[in-house]
Amino acid sequence: MPTPMDRRTFLAALGVVACAPRATLGATRRLNRVGIQLYSLRDDARRDLERTIADIAAIGYKDVELLGSMSNFGMPPAQLRAVLDRNGLRAPSTHVSGNALDDLDRQLDDARTLGHDYLIVASLPITGPRTVDDYRRWADRFNESGRRARERGVWIGFHNHANDFTPIDGVVPYDVLMDGTDAAVVRMQLDTGNLAMAGLDPHEYMRRYGPRYWSFHIKDVARLGATHDTELGKGAIDFTRLLASIDRIDEKHLFVEQETYPGAPVESLRRDYQYIAGLEF
Repeated sequence: MPTPMDRRTFLAALGVVACAPRATLGATRRLNRVGIQLYSLRDDARRDLERTIADIAAIGYKDVELLGSMSNFGMPPAQLRAVLDRNGLRAPSTHVSGNALDDLDRQLDDARTLGHDYLIVASLPITGPRTVDDYRRWADRFNESGRRARERGVWIGFHNHANDFTPIDGVVPYDVLMDGTDAAVVRMQLDTGNLAMAGLDPHEYMRRYGPRYWSFHIKDVARLGATHDTELGKGAIDFTRLLASIDRIDEKHLFVEQETYPGAPVESLRRDYQYIAGLEF
């Protein structure tokens, strides 16, 4: 007795499968755009920022996350925007210091000039031993600044470091910050490598807070708990799985970041680009 025909066999018999959407057949994807955090080429940028930006474009990167926290190496916003435009690059985001929120209006003016959608606080300027209350206060600060920034079409966010995950009296301070910020006005940036340096699996935080992350630092480490990073694809992080777990990924920003190198930084960043741009997920 013949077995019942399954749906795929039936559609194939009708010639439907060939024209079905690829997503329904388990097809893979690649990133539409790949960005770079300028800190990855900080020494090159100090010597010649304009040349470094041209090198970034030549590799194939489409977006650059700038370094307002380092005053973009002394180049004024209007001049820097012109350099980016000449090289066909966008700067949808920048890193700023926590103290930059004290002068938020000027930061938002610069954001308009440079085309930023995001002002990402690179680290919290906490002096002395950290406390859970420090993170509660900063959550309130982010919410207040985020509301002001949204009035001008910009998002405020925060970029994690390994020490944000060191428990204080049994409480993970990063979790306090995440739970205390308002997703309606604050969008977070996940640094995969910094999280892994804390000995934690980035996939666990994607499971817990995935929808909160609208920006990513794509950084690899040799092993969980390592003290420095490595070239993409040569470490412990499963980026295929990570990218596949990012909902609405085409609306989000992914910036390659590497801070230590086996040779010339620009060559590492070239290999990083080739790896992540070619990755199917």
